[in-house]
Amino acid sequence: MNRRFFVLAATALATCAVSPLAHAADELRVMVHSSFSLPKPLLAQFETQAGVKLAIIKGGNAGEMLNKLILTKAQPLADVVFGIDNTLAAKAQAAGVLEPGLPPAKADADLGAAVAAVDYGFVTLNYDKAAIAKSGLALPKTLQELTLPAYKATLVVPNPATSSPGYAFLLATIAGLGEEEAFAWWAQMRANGLKVAKGWSEAYYTEFTRGGGTHPLVVSYATSPAAEVFYAKEKLTESPTASLNLKGGVFRQVEGVALLKGGSQREAALKLVDFLRSAPVQEALQTSMWMYPVQAQTPRASVLRHAAEPASFDSLPLQMVADKGAQWVARWTQVVLK
Repeated sequence: MNRRFFVLAATALATCAVSPLAHAADELRVMVHSSFSLPKPLLAQFETQAGVKLAIIKGGNAGEMLNKLILTKAQPLADVVFGIDNTLAAKAQAAGVLEPGLPPAKADADLGAAVAAVDYGFVTLNYDKAAIAKSGLALPKTLQELTLPAYKATLVVPNPATSSPGYAFLLATIAGLGEEEAFAWWAQMRANGLKVAKGWSEAYYTEFTRGGGTHPLVVSYATSPAAEVFYAKEKLTESPTASLNLKGGVFRQVEGVALLKGGSQREAALKLVDFLRSAPVQEALQTSMWMYPVQAQTPRASVLRHAAEPASFDSLPLQMVADKGAQWVARWTQVVLK
């Protein structure tokens, strides 16, 4: 997924190479996307309480992870998966890789009957406060303003064909502007010097002005300003960046956990579902994966005061995303890159 990677090394998990055919009887195999990160003591606590050993399998970004699960569904690589989000849930269901028997109380309306929500976040525009001030530009009030000559070559976006936040931002434009209007906007942005990066890391750390680049606007997460403060070498009282939440430019991403069809360790897998939704994990994920907790009663990490949640966002039906997502990405590629 290549996102939210500010400095996650302190809690990064080792990738475990696990054969789909040979694994220990007391082992719970968990497929996760590349941004999954929780404190090791928490995971060790779960192992003790559940009486299993966790085998964490990194599957790449969320799209790559799901493709691996689909290709290996006859001999599942894992028992449970974390990181299926609302851009992929319908595809996962249609492919038949998810166990449909998740207890109804754990299922989530944003993800369908087989996936329990764990966290959520917002893909949105971020801006470099100092760079914008230096340029003399006013912050745009609409996406359409970004097509004006004054904003030429100010925005960098991750490619939606290779990046989860890039894909989410494309969906936001379609949901908020309408399909035809969205692609007309993308064509105008291409003509106005839009920069496309392969992934979030390249966009944020190379092309964005905060990373030494020349673009003061970037597609990132609403929590990115808080992460800037959290990982700053010096103590900051405010973030050097902020989110810019425009109509058609905000996508609410919900991530969840699901049992895999054909997997083993069902009892332990259900315990993992509860664990990921428990108070200690819901608190920890805020500053380890830079997402908001789905459990409303969870106290917010103090640093998230620098990451105000967008007041509104645009969304699309899960089935529409599953049916038309690939077509939209292909059209985007034709409009923006060809």
